[in-house]
Amino acid sequence: MRAGPRRTRVRLPSWTGTLHWKCAIFITAICCLLAVLLGTLVHVQASADGESRARKAALTALESAESAYAAGEPLGPDAAVDPAGLPASLRRMVLTREERGSQLAEHRGRPVTWAAAPVTGGKVLAVSQDYSSRAATVRRLDRAIIVSSVAATAVTLVAGMIAVSRLTRRLRRTAQVARRISAGDLGARVNDPRALRSGQNRDETLAVGAALDGMAATVQDKLHSEQRFTADVAHELRTPLAGLLMASELLEPGRATDMVRNRIHTLRGLTEDLLEISRLDARVELAEVDTHKLGQLAEHAARATGYEVEVTVVRDTYVQTDRRRLERVLGNLVVNAHKHGRVPVSMSVDGPVVTVRDHGDGFPDHLLDHGPQRFRSESHDGRKNGHGLGLTIALGQARVLDGALEFSNAPDGGAVATLRLSAAPPPPD
Repeated sequence: MRAGPRRTRVRLPSWTGTLHWKCAIFITAICCLLAVLLGTLVHVQASADGESRARKAALTALESAESAYAAGEPLGPDAAVDPAGLPASLRRMVLTREERGSQLAEHRGRPVTWAAAPVTGGKVLAVSQDYSSRAATVRRLDRAIIVSSVAATAVTLVAGMIAVSRLTRRLRRTAQVARRISAGDLGARVNDPRALRSGQNRDETLAVGAALDGMAATVQDKLHSEQRFTADVAHELRTPLAGLLMASELLEPGRATDMVRNRIHTLRGLTEDLLEISRLDARVELAEVDTHKLGQLAEHAARATGYEVEVTVVRDTYVQTDRRRLERVLGNLVVNAHKHGRVPVSMSVDGPVVTVRDHGDGFPDHLLDHGPQRFRSESHDGRKNGHGLGLTIALGQARVLDGALEFSNAPDGGAVATLRLSAAPPPPD
């Protein structure tokens, strides 16, 4: 079988997709189109006007030649009977219709205007006039049109790009603020001074910036209200939970007492987690950094969880970190791997990077897309299996440590959590 023709897709450079260059291309295309249209109209009109005047002049000269021919007087230098260069089409038209006619044609390498009329004996009296000067005038006009069109296009393009640059600069500022808000900086604002002036005509860019500021302020207020509510509830629950724990110590030993104490400890841990999250949300937590060897901290954090974890130190290094907070992050990752994944659970240290992996079904899609969310912890089959606070706390504590915590799934199955810290020089001996 014969293969069909291959289709090649032409990919434009990435910079052509920006609004700045799209406007530049659009302005240039419109200016070129208008220049071509106007230049064509002027050229056609000037050519038609010059040709009409040349024909009238030739016909006027033909009338004088006809009068001289009828009187038997000698003809002028431009008039002759059946001249050699007379176009055949003009000769045929004059003899057929027996009327005057004119035509623009080439004669001896230059443009000439012919005018002819029939005379007795089946002959044709013709007059020729040079058209070179009029053709040169049209060519000069064409050059002037081209030069003026290029200059007008350049001026229009520069003026348009200046106006578009101001617009795109404001749009980039708005997009930058939107990205900061998406990253968690709810205090970011566009704060365009033009939007604050009463009576100022608001264009679409100002409207978008003002709407973004209003949305960010509303979201920030609601989030702060939620954080205050969470902190207040968790704080108020601590006192009655402490009383319940003390009261449970007075109960007779038995299965029911153990169940009550277990539930009280669970509620107490949940309350402490909520208080920790509220402090992380308020961004009041400060890390007490010191220089530590990362491999030793990882091994200690894995042992403190009480779970079986395979710790591998590929390349050890020193980091400046808060030991307590780092162990909190690694401990939560290990506990999450055992609760929601499957063994074996491994932890590897490669320079300033710590990776915790299990061999379960992996992280759900919503966590990979939006990060961990409190009170939302679902497996791939949609079943609830936790409160979702452990990974939320780990992510918040990693930010306090100026680290980056990333979540992904291994190609051969299993959830992978990667903590990236900043390496530090070793301490002095």
